Amino acid sequence: MSSVTNSCIFKDIFGSSTMREIWSDHGRTGYYLEWEAALAKVQARLGMIPQEACDEIVSQCHVENIDFDKLKQQTELIGYPVLGVVQQLVFLCRNNLGEWCHFGATTQDVTDSATVLAIRASFDLIEEHLDAIMASVAGLAETHRLLPMVARSNLQQAVPITFGFKMARLLATLQRHKQRLAQLRERVLTLEFSGAAGTLATLNQNQAMKCQEELAKELGLAQPEIAWHTERDRIAEVGAFLGMLTGTLSKAATDVKLMMQTEVGEVSEPYMPHRGSSSTMPNKFNPISCAYIHAIAGTVRQQTAALMDAMVEDHERSTGPWEIEWIVLPEAFVLTGGALKQAKTLFGGLQVHPDRMAQNLAMTKGLVVSEAVMMGLAPKLGRQTAHDIVYDACRAAIKEDQMLAHVLKQNAQVTGALSEDQVNHLCDPANYLGLSGIMVDRVLDNYKSSLRHY
Repeated sequence: MSSVTNSCIFKDIFGSSTMREIWSDHGRTGYYLEWEAALAKVQARLGMIPQEACDEIVSQCHVENIDFDKLKQQTELIGYPVLGVVQQLVFLCRNNLGEWCHFGATTQDVTDSATVLAIRASFDLIEEHLDAIMASVAGLAETHRLLPMVARSNLQQAVPITFGFKMARLLATLQRHKQRLAQLRERVLTLEFSGAAGTLATLNQNQAMKCQEELAKELGLAQPEIAWHTERDRIAEVGAFLGMLTGTLSKAATDVKLMMQTEVGEVSEPYMPHRGSSSTMPNKFNPISCAYIHAIAGTVRQQTAALMDAMVEDHERSTGPWEIEWIVLPEAFVLTGGALKQAKTLFGGLQVHPDRMAQNLAMTKGLVVSEAVMMGLAPKLGRQTAHDIVYDACRAAIKEDQMLAHVLKQNAQVTGALSEDQVNHLCDPANYLGLSGIMVDRVLDNYKSSLRHY
C-alpha cells in the first residue's frame, strides 16, 4: 500500500471509487485526448488544419488506444505525460495526418485544461453528494424542530436548544458551500490555451483569439481573459473549498461522536451488525464514519496548505511549484469524496434518542435553565442582582442535591418577584428554547426555495 486512496483495503473507506476514476491515469489521459480532439475540430472548422487530419485525429483520441506502459516510460524520460500522449497519437494516425495534432499548443495548455475538466466532473460528484446529505439533514431538522436538548459551551451544559436547531445550523452551512460551489464554477472552469509563454504567438494572429474562443466553447469552459499558466489562484481556491467543506463535515462528525459517548447517548451512527465493534469488548459501538471523516478532513487541510504553496510560481512557466498540484490535488478530491460518502451514510441513517436528551437536560436538576430564571428576575430586581441570586441558588442546589426550582422557592426575593407558577415555567427547559423553531423554519424555507430554484 502506497496510499490509503489506492489501497485495496482502505481505498473505498477513505475515498470514493467514482472520484478516484476521475483522477486516475486513465481518467486524466482521457481528458488530454478530449482536449486534443476538441482542438482539432475547432482548427478544422477555422481552416487552420485539414478536415481529413481532424477526422483522423478525432478517430484516434480514445484512451484505450494509449499504451500506458509506454506512456510511463515516455513520462519518466520527458518529465511530463502530455507529450508522450501526443507522440502516441501522432504515431496512431495514418498518412502522417497526426502531424496536425496539438497544433500551436503547449504541454501546460493541455495539462491545466485537463485538470479543469477533472475538477468540473469532481464538482458534479460533490454537488450530488451535497444534495443527498442536505436532504437528510433537512429531514432531521424538520422532524426534530422542537425536540429539546442541551447546548454545550466549553463541553459543559449551557442552555436548552432543539436538535432541529443543531441540524438546521449544519444545513445552513452546507447551503453556503453549495453557493460557493456555484461561484467556483464561474471562476475555475476556465480554458487554458495560450502557448509557450501565454501569448498565443504560435498561431496566425488573425485566428488565434477565435481559435481560443471556439475551443473554450467546444469544451464547455470559459475563455480566459489572459493566460494563467503561473497564476494559480483558481486551483488554490479549489483547495480552500475542499478544506472548508471537509472541515464542516468534520465539525458535524465531532458533534455526533461526542453525542455518541456512553455517558451522553443522544444520537448513534446508523446501526449495521458488527460495524464499529471491538475485538475484545462486545459492548462497543464505535463512531466509525465520524472517525474517518475527522481523519480525512485533517489530511485535506494539509493538502490545502500545499496548494497555497503551489501559487508561488516563477515567471511565465514554473520550475517545481506546479507539480505540487499533481501530487496533492487528485488525492484531496478523492479524500473529499470519501468524506462526503461517509457523511451521506452517517446523516442518512442517524439514530436520534429523545429519551437520553431529556435525561441529560434533567441531569443538573434545573441548573441548565439558570439563565432563564436570571432573565425572568432581571426586570424585577435588576440583572446583576438577579444573577447573584441565581448564582447562589445554583451553588445551594448542587450542595443540597435539590432541584433548582425548589431552592428558588425558598428565597424570599424570588418569591417576592415571581409566583410559584412563574418559577416552574422558567425552570422547564422546554420553555427556554428561544427562537429555535423560527430559525429552523427560516433555514428550511431557504433550503426548499433553493430546491425550486435549481
